[in-house]
Amino acid sequence: MFGFLAAIDPETGLDAGLERTADLVGVFFFAISGGLLAVRKGFELVGVIALCLVTALGGGVMRDVVLGATPPTAFSEVAYMLVPLVAAGIVFVAHQAIESRFRTPVQLFDAAGLGLFAVTGAVKAAAFDASAAGAVMIGVISAVGGGIIRDVLANDPPHLFHPNSRLYAIPAAIGATVIVVSVRNDFYSGTLALAVAFGIFAFRVAALKFEWRAPKPLGRTT
Repeated sequence: MFGFLAAIDPETGLDAGLERTADLVGVFFFAISGGLLAVRKGFELVGVIALCLVTALGGGVMRDVVLGATPPTAFSEVAYMLVPLVAAGIVFVAHQAIESRFRTPVQLFDAAGLGLFAVTGAVKAAAFDASAAGAVMIGVISAVGGGIIRDVLANDPPHLFHPNSRLYAIPAAIGATVIVVSVRNDFYSGTLALAVAFGIFAFRVAALKFEWRAPKPLGRTT
């Protein structure tokens, strides 16, 4: 069942099946979140497609450019373009059904993408021999990059920088740290990767539900 999350290849440091499948699932979730926000903002077809694409691919492109993995996977494999287009089509015709089923669908789908991209970003960075801290940072960049671009283009304050933001980058950083530690100490596994991705998702959803926030500078209450 979890074959796409197989153990890391000892020669390359990265299982191609893990990166491709988890990336594409994350791309789909991020694209849905971007499309739903575009619909909420009243964008027409081209705007919906554009926001789906930049949300889905932005974090992965940042990751690959930082790592020197060029051209980025998003531009070298056609599936990375097709998946957001499919998601855009789904949102365009079924956004009412999605929004009626979920209370905060944009943030929910974003949380799912956040978990997957934090894991795959950290794994890929480790495979490129980044330092431990660097690999964690790249995992976080992968996870939050697309969402930041989405919010900026939609003229919304990015979740990461909003004064009342619920925990966003912190769950991604914790998950990426677990992945990097597991890779460097040879206990990484596909099951662990799946568990970490789900844990990040659950952490983010809980932060939204219970309004968990990061601490503010001493003396600041607003």
